[in-house]
Amino acid sequence: MGQPTLFDSIIAGDIPSHCVAEGEKWYAFLDIFPRTPGHTLIVPKHGVQRLNDLDQAQRNALFEGVSEVQLILGQHFSTEDFTVCVHDGPLAGQEVPHVHVHVLPRLAGDGGKTLQAMWPKAPLMGGDVDHGVLAELAASLRGE
Repeated sequence: MGQPTLFDSIIAGDIPSHCVAEGEKWYAFLDIFPRTPGHTLIVPKHGVQRLNDLDQAQRNALFEGVSEVQLILGQHFSTEDFTVCVHDGPLAGQEVPHVHVHVLPRLAGDGGKTLQAMWPKAPLMGGDVDHGVLAELAASLRGE
C-alpha cells in the first residue's frame, strides 16, 4: 500500500499498544480513545484498506480474532453483548487506511446507541416499510 499505516507501525512494535490477543494473521489491541472500557481494535497483520482486499483466509482469520476478543471481553466484563463495527473506506468513517474491526463490550446503561444515532434524519425504525422499493432494489442488486 505504500507507506506503512499507523496500524502497520503498531503491529511492527514501532508504536506502543496494549495487546488484548494475537493470532498468526491478526492483532487485537485496546483503542486509545475508547468509547467504552475494553473498546478493542482487531486488525489483519496484512495491511490493506478494505475488507474485499483481504483474501478469504485473511478475512476468516480476522473474524476468528473478533470472536476470540469477544470471549475475552465477555468474560472480563460479564457480558455477551457487543457492538461490532467496520468502517470500510473513508466515506464510511475509516480514519486509518487499514482494515480494522471495533469490538465494544456493551453493558446496561453504557450510553451507547443503535444505528439510528448514526443517521438521525433517517426514517425511524418501526415505522412504515416500503416493501416495493426494497424489492426493486434487491432485484437490481441480484442483476434482475
